[in-house]
Amino acid sequence: MCCFIGEKVGTVANRDPIRVGVLFSKTGVTSTIGRSQIQGTLLAVDEINQTGGLDGREIIPVCYDARSSPAAYVTLSEQLILQDKVNVIFGCYMSSSRKAVLPIVEKWNKLLFYPTLYEGFEFSNNIIYTGAAPNQNSVQLAEFMTANFGASVYLIGSNYIYPYESNRIISDLVLQRPNSRKLGERYVTLDASEEDFQVIMADIRNKHPDFIFSTVVGDSTASLYRAYAESGLDPKTMPIASLTTSEAEISQMGADVALGHFTAAPYFQSINSEANKHFIERLSKRFGSASVPNMYGEAAYFQMHIYANAFRHAGDDEISRIMPYILGSEFEAPQGRVRIDPANHHTSLYPRIGVANSKGQFTIVREATRQVNPDPYMVTHSLGDWTATLSTLEL
Repeated sequence: MCCFIGEKVGTVANRDPIRVGVLFSKTGVTSTIGRSQIQGTLLAVDEINQTGGLDGREIIPVCYDARSSPAAYVTLSEQLILQDKVNVIFGCYMSSSRKAVLPIVEKWNKLLFYPTLYEGFEFSNNIIYTGAAPNQNSVQLAEFMTANFGASVYLIGSNYIYPYESNRIISDLVLQRPNSRKLGERYVTLDASEEDFQVIMADIRNKHPDFIFSTVVGDSTASLYRAYAESGLDPKTMPIASLTTSEAEISQMGADVALGHFTAAPYFQSINSEANKHFIERLSKRFGSASVPNMYGEAAYFQMHIYANAFRHAGDDEISRIMPYILGSEFEAPQGRVRIDPANHHTSLYPRIGVANSKGQFTIVREATRQVNPDPYMVTHSLGDWTATLSTLEL
């Protein structure tokens, strides 16, 4: 059960329910991913409650729609803490929203679980980061693309902090290669249209990079890929490589538009494991055709289970009591067994490279055979930060 503004919370069956904050965007330009994160969160809550809750206590998610607005994240996070009396918030997609909430949870000494890849170079005693750090996606993507296509790159991103920082990191990685070049770097608004990308596509045709690196997010992702398709460029020779394009964005643009482009992520629908099969089945049963499993929803799902397991040990979710049981904890997630690093609050994950296929999913062409520990400050700032198997790939 999840309650948004204007909705009523139903009767609580169990005594002393545990209220947790759920703060994502159900509307606005990033709502496609926000809904995925809400679904992953609520699926985990259902599973926990259906198996007895937390020592017999039901989890009640108190949910608000942040409307893809950093300002709304500030207001609503404080409302969750001061009015709804939650100790833990599960939320945020864009880095601008996380940075908006960070001083709020630090001020009131509450805990934020953040289920989104991000640019790294951050630590807070009040945040658990369950999405990929740059050494768990950027390093692997730069290595794969430069080895298979070449080392000249054109960068396109949305106009906020994550794309700027991610483009800086990918540029540093690509420029480690011989004969490497950065041929362009352009930024667009979060509501950019196909027309906005057409001028950029013309510049790309003239400069002819080996690949395009995209950190475009939200609804404008579909506009970028459609503009690419209409420009006559060929993903076999000049693909888009992204950290942010998931199955959810492909469902918006269409499988034919996404075909042949690459994404680096710790999770894809196509992972062949029992844990993932069960996750997809349960998500489909709970949300029907509205569910599109992706990296964001998977992180939102497993972080709730990590919280629940820690609560069972602590008997409370006040930060000083629960944190010792979160740090160092592990969970068998759909992507593999993940672990919260006690030194930096980030998560050990499984980097993978996928190429978009005709089914609207990703064919995994490379994947880690072990956890890659998080290195959010990129102390090891080089290509090759994984042990991986490489599938046969016809380019």
